Amino acid sequence: MPSTREQFVSEAIEPDRSAMDTARMATGAPGLPGVFTWRGTRYEVARVISVWKDSSPCRNGSPEVYLRKHWYEVETTDGSVMKLYFERQARSKRQAKRRWWLYTVTPASGE
Repeated sequence: MPSTREQFVSEAIEPDRSAMDTARMATGAPGLPGVFTWRGTRYEVARVISVWKDSSPCRNGSPEVYLRKHWYEVETTDGSVMKLYFERQARSKRQAKRRWWLYTVTPASGE
């Protein structure tokens, strides 16, 4: 029987900028891509299962707390469940355009 267990990925995805959920942007959240490419395959978001945020203290010692990541658990049209996140601050200048990441994937049943 095929495994449908969650698999750790941690790889950048390429969002389709023409299919962003701009309604979320009005609340200060990033526009969740409705379509994205990962490992050369195009995925379409069928529904958002859950949304949450990660924050942490300022790294310079001030008492402020900063929002670091926006997380989304989504189901794609092929039935896979994926956890995506958006980094508020790029990891490095070299990766400045890589802000959307696929954290885990649970393949659709039967894959």
